[in-house]
Amino acid sequence: MTAPRAPSATRKGWPVAAIRNDLNVLARLAGPVVISRLGIMAMGLTDALVVGQYSAIQLSYQALGWAPTSVMLTVAIGLLSGVPVMTSRAIGAGDRHLAGAVLRRGLVYATWMGGAATALLIGLGPLLLHSIGLDRHLADGATGVMIVLSLSLIPNALSTALGMWLEALSKPSPAMTMMWLANVLNLVIDLILVPGRFGAPALGATGAACATLGARIALTLGLAIYIMLMPEARALGVFDKPKRDKAAETEQRRVGFGAGASSFFEVAAFASMNVVAGWVGALSIAAYTVALNVISIIFMVPLGLSAATGVMVGSAYGARDHEATNRVGLVGVLVAASFGLLVSAIVWPTAGLIVSGYTHDPKVEAMAAGALTLCCLFLIPDAIQVVVAQSLRARGDVWVPSASHLVSYALVMIPLAYVFALPLHMGVNGIIWAAIIATLVSAGLLLGRFWMLSRRASA
Repeated sequence: MTAPRAPSATRKGWPVAAIRNDLNVLARLAGPVVISRLGIMAMGLTDALVVGQYSAIQLSYQALGWAPTSVMLTVAIGLLSGVPVMTSRAIGAGDRHLAGAVLRRGLVYATWMGGAATALLIGLGPLLLHSIGLDRHLADGATGVMIVLSLSLIPNALSTALGMWLEALSKPSPAMTMMWLANVLNLVIDLILVPGRFGAPALGATGAACATLGARIALTLGLAIYIMLMPEARALGVFDKPKRDKAAETEQRRVGFGAGASSFFEVAAFASMNVVAGWVGALSIAAYTVALNVISIIFMVPLGLSAATGVMVGSAYGARDHEATNRVGLVGVLVAASFGLLVSAIVWPTAGLIVSGYTHDPKVEAMAAGALTLCCLFLIPDAIQVVVAQSLRARGDVWVPSASHLVSYALVMIPLAYVFALPLHMGVNGIIWAAIIATLVSAGLLLGRFWMLSRRASA
């Protein structure tokens, strides 16, 4: 997504026209990206809904099998963040042919990362699930789900690189459309394989994993074909072997390493909450899965806003327009905070209704509704922290967001979740309280860093 550069302030303060322009650009860029990111989570939502209606125990298998693969998946997405950053820089510099080199490097990185993650999970994943204190039946049921999902990591990484590249070219609509077509395919396969229809065996959670694998392969092929058929594909260097550029390669990896580290700390911490919930009990896993699934879907909106804000901040920063860099970053934060407030006001009174769409088990429904209501307390800081983190990376501050996520989620949330959920007997609600505290810490640290860099740039 290459955003037009926001106009600079012509006097002290920020002109209303400049802010209005920032909002217009943000809306135009973020809209399709948000819908595309929602499509990513809709696939998981579809699986959870179909499996949850089939069996609460199967939903527990799915949650535990999904947890380790979600860590790998999200880290891979972070590691590929250099693709949109370097693509937008190339387009902004007027050298469109370099965009193809960025894509080809990104596809190579995606293949390496997806392949390594698949091998790691297949080789060590079953041992991990059977050695963390879970009930043997839970570990056995989750193992098959995890293995099938791990096979989808390579196509998922490839489709991520392809989609990000199109977004950086200000072509987010094709990626959005194909993502939702993949969701339709996923739903069709879910409805056949999970309960066993049309002569197919009832595979439960494993069937949902097979649906995800098929949908991700189809998405990758669709995006690759679209890019190869683009009229400007040759002008963008898609078919040309790129010349070695060690500086560009290093910078693309550096951006990815920073974002990947942040993603790992945050997602691994939240995935480990499945284990804590598993220590509490099988129904607690199901309740936590329902609440986390809803919140993860909501999170896709701030995530899309963060991608658009990052492109706008990067454009202004690359143009050495420090006033616009600070202003655009703050506009993105305020929009994200407003969204968090709005969605909290909607979810808070409707938590029970939302949860009822996932399960009819009364115990799971009661636990999940209480947990989802509590989640409303961290929707605002969570939206803020993801937008600020991407704004910082866009202005070259790669490692501070990673350190912030390490402190907040690995060092604060995990120990608190264990203490609250088990010794203090707060169960699933204890896990959510730990997440609330950690997210407030993350947002506070990142806002402090943003304020510091803004003052330094304005000095």
